[in-house]
Amino acid sequence: MFNLVKYYVDLINNSGAIKLTAKGFLPTKIVHNIYNQGFLEEYQFSSGISKLYKESDSLTVNLTKLLAELAGLTKKRNSKLSLTKNGEKIASDNQKLFELIFKTMTQKFSWAYYDGYEDELIGQHGYGFSLILLSKYGAEKRFDSFYAEKYFKAFPQFIETITPTYGTAEQYASNCYSIRTFERFLSYFGLVEIEKHGKMLERRNIIRTTELFDKLIKVRPHNNGS
Repeated sequence: MFNLVKYYVDLINNSGAIKLTAKGFLPTKIVHNIYNQGFLEEYQFSSGISKLYKESDSLTVNLTKLLAELAGLTKKRNSKLSLTKNGEKIASDNQKLFELIFKTMTQKFSWAYYDGYEDELIGQHGYGFSLILLSKYGAEKRFDSFYAEKYFKAFPQFIETITPTYGTAEQYASNCYSIRTFERFLSYFGLVEIEKHGKMLERRNIIRTTELFDKLIKVRPHNNGS
């Protein structure tokens, strides 16, 4: 995700401004340019199921645009997209840019935005707990359900209040947690590798942390002040 936003910000910076469509979307040429860099792959395009025509077709391109906007890196005026003063300042500082994008993804952007799951907080609420679990267990390959069980044991209110539209409450919530936490957050930042087994609702994913996770995520022991 960092590479996508970095490329996107540099693209705007080098262009001065990008003229948006009448509905406020990125033009098709720019959408193809960004996606074809190959930073993040989307199955529907790589498999040939569908073709990329516009911004709303691609979750990753649309998310890139939203994160840059929420982070205060870009602004829209008179149907043109350009960098803010802060965007121009931070564009060349990779560390600050990464920290800002990560903070925006976890604290400002709603992880429920792209899915139809009922509860908006599953996964995003207490995401730090998931990072702690991964720092402890992530070196070995484990099913996503392993982490989901521990997450919902720590936050049982999500199971108790959810109304599943398929399967059991546990299965429904577990799938929601896995998609949001692993597929559309940690994987996008290159922090976990995912091996997918099965199809759609019966899919079971195997998760393992990457070297980048070990470099970027440090879990410190809790200090009781003693």
